[in-house]
Amino acid sequence: MADFTKDRMKGGIDATADKAKTGVDKAADAVNGTKQESQGLVDRVKENAEGLMGRAGEAATQTRAKVQEWAGDAREAVQQVGEKAQKWAGEALDTASGTVSDFGKEVTSLVRKHPLPALLVGFGIGLLLGRTARII
Repeated sequence: MADFTKDRMKGGIDATADKAKTGVDKAADAVNGTKQESQGLVDRVKENAEGLMGRAGEAATQTRAKVQEWAGDAREAVQQVGEKAQKWAGEALDTASGTVSDFGKEVTSLVRKHPLPALLVGFGIGLLLGRTARII
């Protein structure tokens, strides 16, 4: 049962990591799209007038700097989300493993105190599972 809990936690961590990677990929796509739009703007300015080329280059530089700043902010935000998710998953795993361990100790104690009823309950559960498996 502890393995199941660990697998679920690992699956949750993996899913969170995948979402974080998707967010970074989307931010990179946005950066690339903005960069292409800036280059198209620069090309049109060059074709229309030589005098405007200096200002367009400055605007493109500012745009690139701003996009790089946004990409850095997005990367930091995604890293923070990933770290928080990893911390949460670790805490959840610790809590779940402690609970499962306590439950296992209680069941073991109960079986040691009442071995015959525990054996009969186990036999009955096995019989029900066998009949259910046969039906399915």
